[in-house]
Amino acid sequence: MHRRKFLTTAAIGGAGAGALAAPAIAQSSPQVQWRCTSSFPQALDTIYGGATDVADYVREATDGAFDIQVFAGGEIVPGLQAADAVQNGTVEMCHTAAYYYVGKSPTWALGAVVPYGLNNRGMNAWLYYGGGLDLLNGFYNSQGLHYLPAGNTGTQMGGWFREEIGGLSDMDGLQMRIAGLAGQIMEQIGVVPQQIAGGDIYPALERGTIDAAEWIGPYDDEKLGFYQVAPYYYYPGWWEGNLTLNVFVGNDAWNGLPDTYKSLLQTACRAANTEMMAEYDYKNPTALRSLVQQGAQLRAFPDDVLNATYDAALALYSDLRGSADGWSDIYDSMMAFQAEHFLWQQVAEQNFARFMQQKQANGLLPAQISGAGSVGGGSAN
Repeated sequence: MHRRKFLTTAAIGGAGAGALAAPAIAQSSPQVQWRCTSSFPQALDTIYGGATDVADYVREATDGAFDIQVFAGGEIVPGLQAADAVQNGTVEMCHTAAYYYVGKSPTWALGAVVPYGLNNRGMNAWLYYGGGLDLLNGFYNSQGLHYLPAGNTGTQMGGWFREEIGGLSDMDGLQMRIAGLAGQIMEQIGVVPQQIAGGDIYPALERGTIDAAEWIGPYDDEKLGFYQVAPYYYYPGWWEGNLTLNVFVGNDAWNGLPDTYKSLLQTACRAANTEMMAEYDYKNPTALRSLVQQGAQLRAFPDDVLNATYDAALALYSDLRGSADGWSDIYDSMMAFQAEHFLWQQVAEQNFARFMQQKQANGLLPAQISGAGSVGGGSAN
């Protein structure tokens, strides 16, 4: 189905609305012009594209009546001030990752991801069907914002390291570009977290100012060339089992929208949420193959590192239950669903994946048999 027809029908209320011609809908639609500031540069086309997708869907479905102009990070305000710009009324809307604002309160992170939290599918299930959206908006509304999920990277990689990590002791004293709650957890095992903008990571690794850096995943990481100066590429990014990108709309702007436009914007954000994950799932395998061919060395985090950081994460969350506004209700709901989600996943999903991964490892998938090739060349210890 053409996306404009789908979004228009969904926004106005089902099959009956589909009988209305687009021009008639546009004639009854008020003119609304918004500005949206992104936290991301245009060079990160997949993440930045989440905002432009939302804007395009809304614009096309209303024949331009609801027009959202998207600005890259730094064009109006720095990327990490996007939510602030909405809160103070500089713009009506932003596209960002809520965990950038944990300095305001750790509870902000729950709308993006917390270390050892949900994966992409689990997060969407909890948001859309487990009451997550209502719980989060109870918190964000108190901050002057309305929250809408609008993209996901999936589980991220664990970052680039100049030296191989043999065990937990090798993490002690490591200077690593990592921030937020993950940085606080890393501190508990001896890592010295550093906050460095994306464009400054490569020279910092090259000079040895930092020993390691996390970013996103193969598609985005390859563009920045980290493999040339920090060849050990670790997985998984336990601090980002998913990363939900989101739209924040100012409360006044949201409440001022016609109900039809509210529904349309919600639908557009859902579409962007699906699109981004699909794009990463399509692009990351090719990028990972390319990185390995260029010398990246795949490595799994040692079990003692994972266990130590898991224990540190749970200790942090226990502390936050009594100190962070709004944390307990949201976190407890998320974790109650997490227990059910991973129980279900291990029954069917993971067993199917495990069987197919074994066939891939043995070169027995159809594309491998026919000679199309697969990711290889790096040890995954």
